[in-house]
Amino acid sequence: GGGLSSLSLSRRSGLRRKAAFSTLSILVALLIVGQAVTIYFVYQQSGQISKLTKTSQKLQLDALQMKLPASAKPVNKMKMAKANTPLVMSVLHPAPFDDFPVMAPASNKTEDQVKHLLLQADPSKMFPELKDNLMDNLKRLRSTMTYMDWKSFESWMHKWLLFEMAKNPKSEDRKAIPAEKGT
Repeated sequence: GGGLSSLSLSRRSGLRRKAAFSTLSILVALLIVGQAVTIYFVYQQSGQISKLTKTSQKLQLDALQMKLPASAKPVNKMKMAKANTPLVMSVLHPAPFDDFPVMAPASNKTEDQVKHLLLQADPSKMFPELKDNLMDNLKRLRSTMTYMDWKSFESWMHKWLLFEMAKNPKSEDRKAIPAEKGT
């Protein structure tokens, strides 16, 4: 009877180990599955979070624009499109278009070509006489422009400067290498 009870005890302890191992394995598997499900839901929600962030930023921008004085607000393009076009044109251009002849560009210079294109789009557009040095001309422009127009112009100047810097002036110093002639 003693050998049977020791065999029975070793079987029970083996079954307990297997049960403990099975329970531990199930717990680890549940933890892994739980982590995977959590990651899946977080990934699904990230798109909605970014949409909410963009919407929040747009609402903040709209709120800031509502606080600006009327003269500083940008013109809403949709409101302009809904306006009565003949009435708008009569206010902007009291004289007929025949009084604003758009002639060919004065020369082939880029400045004259751009002026020509701008005048074709809006014949009443005016260009100031800028005959001083660069800094004096910029000061004069700043004093005649609205705050928003000046900020827009500063932004353009910044982008233009970055473009000029990106050209890499060292490439102009390189000499052209002639192509090899076929033999």
